[in-house]
Amino acid sequence: MCNGKTEAQEGQLDTAPGPAVYLPFRQHPSNDFAVVVRTRQDADAMLSLMTAAVHGIDPGLATRDPITMQQRIHDSPAAYLHRSSAYLVGGFAALALVLGIVGLYGVVSYSVRQRTREIGVRMALGAERGTVHRMVLREAARLTVVGLVAGMVCAIGAAVLMRSLLFGVEAWDVPTLTGVSAVLGIFALLASYLPARRAARVNPVDALRAE
Repeated sequence: MCNGKTEAQEGQLDTAPGPAVYLPFRQHPSNDFAVVVRTRQDADAMLSLMTAAVHGIDPGLATRDPITMQQRIHDSPAAYLHRSSAYLVGGFAALALVLGIVGLYGVVSYSVRQRTREIGVRMALGAERGTVHRMVLREAARLTVVGLVAGMVCAIGAAVLMRSLLFGVEAWDVPTLTGVSAVLGIFALLASYLPARRAARVNPVDALRAE
């Protein structure tokens, strides 16, 4: 007779747990079995102790492949597949970040060059360098906010469509979206710093003569 019925993760990690029936060892004997131990100590350090404990019960028992549950999950085919997909998507995300920073730098630099005469007039009328610096950074921040909002909407939509590729992560993962937005915002402001600094160093006389 079975001693209970419950659900267990017997298949791949990305599949839903299914029902499982556990039978007494004497009712369903086998030549091999697995020993699973839960511990609060370091799992890696417990492997040798568990092997020694099994041999202490019967020195003739052969043991093989002692491994922690964390390592078993890490080496599973499902985890490897999702990890490979995450590395691929992460590579494209890093490339998109670099292209976004270069693009923002180009847009801000072009805007500064187009407004060289305006900046020269402002400074000739008494505008301080700090004011010009903040003006350029403010416009770059406005572009960054618009891009982050549009990117957030697209990211949520893409995550919903790619839900089958996500493992242990929800499509509406607020900490991840917030962290990515913060990183993008910081890098965007850093990319805008050089054009803003160059704008603040414009010589009013040279700017007016250039026109």
